[in-house]
Amino acid sequence: MSIVVKTFSVGEVIIKEGDLGRSIFRLVEGNAGVYADYGKKEQFRLAVLRAGDYFGEMALIEESPRSATVVAECSVKIIEIPEKELNSFFAENPDVIPELMEYLGNKVRAMTNDYKEAQVLLKDLREADAGKKKGLFSKIKKHVSIYQAGKNKDTVQQETPVAEDYSDITISESDRIEKYDKGDKIFNEGDPGKCMYILHEGRVGLYNKDEQRTDEVLPVSVFGEMGMIFGESREVSAAAEENGTLVEVIYREDIESIFESCPPKIGMILASLSKRLRKLNTDFLNICKEITETYGD
Repeated sequence: MSIVVKTFSVGEVIIKEGDLGRSIFRLVEGNAGVYADYGKKEQFRLAVLRAGDYFGEMALIEESPRSATVVAECSVKIIEIPEKELNSFFAENPDVIPELMEYLGNKVRAMTNDYKEAQVLLKDLREADAGKKKGLFSKIKKHVSIYQAGKNKDTVQQETPVAEDYSDITISESDRIEKYDKGDKIFNEGDPGKCMYILHEGRVGLYNKDEQRTDEVLPVSVFGEMGMIFGESREVSAAAEENGTLVEVIYREDIESIFESCPPKIGMILASLSKRLRKLNTDFLNICKEITETYGD
């Protein structure tokens, strides 16, 4: 297995925005900055990476261009895992799989919080009188900066649904399969999130506390993964929408054995988290755009 260890000095570029991503990286020592439009007058630091953090995972999982530039902020050491070596790396380091899921899950959770904050701010701005808008200016500034950093990027991406990429995944004898008929609840909002699910056949609807359907799950795709990753209560309810709906139940302790028996399932889970994060990024940037262009002057 050709895992590469690399070192970078302060100011050196580790990956460059726009380059094709064919590797995933883990920062072993030091700190690195994540930048939009690095080297330009309007460059903007999006985040700081520290030892133990991963980066480049979205581009690898989705085979898309790098969305940002990563720059060493001191002397740093990283490991680079090429795409073709990822399964071998997981086989030798199975503990990394749930670790990477948790890392992606944390990014999804953080972006979800930012997105909700932006939604509330936009609602307040739409409803505020002139005096209140002045008081909201400090909140606006953050969103102005984020939008300015991403405004030249194409926020409309034609992506292949995860279900299409993994449609050849089938049920095996070792899978923990549950069958539901139309209207049967798979889990309720507030239930402990002990596991996640792969929908193999049928359809599943996700519902909020007002029993309004917020999303639909189609075969073959995952749902409930955030509950499994963090063991937190369910934020929505899930119900079968067709008779004979078949779902596979996966607990955190199953991850290693699932990888051994069917590596594409792990790829599907990681891809689902990655695409969820990318959609949140796009939706967040669109709200920042409205905040900036309508109220930022």
